[in-house]
Amino acid sequence: MATIIVKQVRSRIGASKDQKASLDTLGLRRMNQQVEHNDTPQIRGIIRKLHHMVQVVESQNN
Repeated sequence: MATIIVKQVRSRIGASKDQKASLDTLGLRRMNQQVEHNDTPQIRGIIRKLHHMVQVVESQNN
């Protein structure tokens, strides 16, 4: 299965409670932290909600 790397590029300070909860769900706790997830519709939905706070890199796993 394809994977993606998600990096937090903006601070959670001032974010709403549900956005902070979504960052926690992704496993992002600090600025510039990166986590790897399977590319699923559920993860893409969370990323779409946080598009202004995270950066996504497509991983080239075989």
